[in-house]
Amino acid sequence: QVQLVESGGGLVQPGGSLRLSCEVSGLPSDSIGIGWFRQGPGKEREKVSCSSSDEDRIYYADSVKGRFTISRDNAKNLVYLQMNNLKPEDTADYFCATVFVPSCDPSGDWGQGTQVTVSS
Repeated sequence: QVQLVESGGGLVQPGGSLRLSCEVSGLPSDSIGIGWFRQGPGKEREKVSCSSSDEDRIYYADSVKGRFTISRDNAKNLVYLQMNNLKPEDTADYFCATVFVPSCDPSGDWGQGTQVTVSS
Protein backbone atom coordinates (compact mmCIF):
# COMPACT_ATOMS: atom_id res chain seq x y z
CA GLN A 1 0.00 0.00 0.00
CA VAL A 2 1.33 3.40 -0.98
CA GLN A 3 1.58 5.99 1.75
CA LEU A 4 2.20 9.67 1.16
CA VAL A 5 3.14 12.20 3.82
CA GLU A 6 3.35 15.92 3.11
CA SER A 7 5.33 18.46 5.08
CA GLY A 8 6.61 21.99 4.73
CA GLY A 9 3.47 24.07 4.91
CA GLY A 10 3.12 27.16 7.03
CA LEU A 11 2.43 30.87 7.14
CA VAL A 12 4.33 33.07 4.72
CA GLN A 13 4.05 36.66 3.57
CA PRO A 14 3.13 37.52 -0.02
CA GLY A 15 6.20 37.24 -2.21
CA GLY A 16 7.74 34.65 0.05
CA SER A 17 8.68 31.04 -0.61
CA LEU A 18 7.98 27.61 0.78
CA ARG A 19 9.09 24.14 -0.19
CA LEU A 20 6.66 21.30 0.30
CA SER A 21 7.84 17.73 0.56
CA CYS A 22 5.99 14.51 -0.15
CA GLU A 23 7.51 11.37 1.28
CA VAL A 24 6.47 8.24 -0.60
CA SER A 25 6.53 4.78 0.93
CA GLY A 26 5.16 1.40 -0.02
CA LEU A 27 6.37 1.63 -3.60
CA PRO A 28 9.56 2.98 -5.12
CA SER A 29 8.81 6.57 -5.99
CA ASP A 30 10.61 6.13 -9.30
CA SER A 31 7.82 3.79 -10.42
CA ILE A 32 4.89 6.18 -10.10
CA GLY A 33 3.70 9.58 -11.14
CA ILE A 34 3.17 12.05 -8.30
CA GLY A 35 1.09 15.17 -8.34
CA TRP A 36 0.38 18.13 -6.10
CA PHE A 37 -3.17 19.34 -5.62
CA ARG A 38 -4.67 22.08 -3.50
CA GLN A 39 -8.01 23.09 -2.13
CA GLY A 40 -8.52 26.61 -0.91
CA PRO A 41 -11.31 27.82 1.39
CA GLY A 42 -14.60 27.47 -0.42
CA LYS A 43 -12.90 26.32 -3.60
CA GLU A 44 -12.82 23.16 -5.68
CA ARG A 45 -9.76 20.97 -5.58
CA GLU A 46 -7.21 22.15 -8.13
CA LYS A 47 -4.47 20.26 -9.89
CA VAL A 48 -1.27 22.23 -9.29
CA SER A 49 1.60 20.21 -10.71
CA CYS A 50 2.64 16.67 -11.46
CA SER A 51 5.66 14.72 -12.58
CA SER A 52 6.14 11.41 -14.26
CA SER A 53 8.41 8.97 -12.47
CA ASP A 54 11.44 10.05 -14.50
CA GLU A 55 10.48 13.75 -14.59
CA ASP A 56 10.20 13.46 -18.34
CA ARG A 57 6.64 14.78 -18.24
CA ILE A 58 5.87 17.76 -16.07
CA TYR A 59 2.61 19.64 -15.72
CA TYR A 60 1.87 23.00 -14.13
CA ALA A 61 -1.42 24.77 -13.74
CA ASP A 62 -1.41 28.14 -15.48
CA SER A 63 -1.91 29.82 -12.12
CA VAL A 64 1.48 28.62 -10.85
CA LYS A 65 3.63 28.50 -13.99
CA GLY A 66 6.89 30.37 -13.51
CA ARG A 67 6.47 30.40 -9.71
CA PHE A 68 6.27 26.75 -8.67
CA THR A 69 8.70 23.95 -9.49
CA ILE A 70 8.15 20.24 -8.95
CA SER A 71 11.16 17.99 -8.49
CA ARG A 72 11.95 14.52 -7.30
CA ASP A 73 14.66 12.79 -5.35
CA ASN A 74 13.82 9.20 -6.12
CA ALA A 75 16.77 7.92 -4.12
CA LYS A 76 15.08 9.37 -1.04
CA ASN A 77 11.52 8.71 -2.23
CA LEU A 78 10.76 12.40 -1.99
CA VAL A 79 8.85 14.74 -4.28
CA TYR A 80 9.12 18.48 -3.74
CA LEU A 81 7.08 21.49 -4.67
CA GLN A 82 9.12 24.67 -4.52
CA MET A 83 6.78 27.63 -4.33
CA ASN A 84 8.15 31.10 -4.96
CA ASN A 85 6.53 34.52 -5.17
CA LEU A 86 3.56 33.25 -3.21
CA LYS A 87 0.28 35.10 -3.45
CA PRO A 88 -2.70 35.21 -1.09
CA GLU A 89 -4.67 33.16 -3.62
CA ASP A 90 -2.18 30.33 -3.13
CA THR A 91 -3.59 29.84 0.36
CA ALA A 92 -4.89 26.28 0.50
CA ASP A 93 -4.43 22.81 1.85
CA TYR A 94 -1.88 21.11 -0.38
CA PHE A 95 -1.96 17.39 -1.02
CA CYS A 96 0.31 15.03 -2.88
CA ALA A 97 -1.16 12.05 -4.64
CA THR A 98 -0.26 9.26 -7.01
CA VAL A 99 -1.33 10.15 -10.53
CA PHE A 100 -1.74 8.72 -13.98
CA VAL A 101 0.62 10.13 -16.57
CA PRO A 102 0.23 12.15 -18.75
CA SER A 103 -3.24 13.16 -17.58
CA CYS A 104 -2.12 13.81 -13.99
CA ASP A 105 -5.48 12.57 -12.81
CA PRO A 106 -5.36 11.09 -9.30
CA SER A 107 -4.93 7.33 -9.21
CA GLY A 108 -6.18 6.76 -5.67
CA ASP A 109 -3.51 7.38 -3.04
CA TRP A 110 -3.42 10.66 -1.13
CA GLY A 111 -1.49 12.24 1.66
CA GLN A 112 -3.13 13.94 4.59
CA GLY A 113 -2.28 17.43 3.37
CA THR A 114 -0.29 20.38 4.59
CA GLN A 115 -1.68 23.86 5.06
CA VAL A 116 -0.21 26.89 3.30
CA THR A 117 -1.32 30.36 4.30
CA VAL A 118 -0.10 33.40 2.43
CA SER A 119 -0.90 36.55 4.33
CA SER A 120 0.68 39.74 5.56
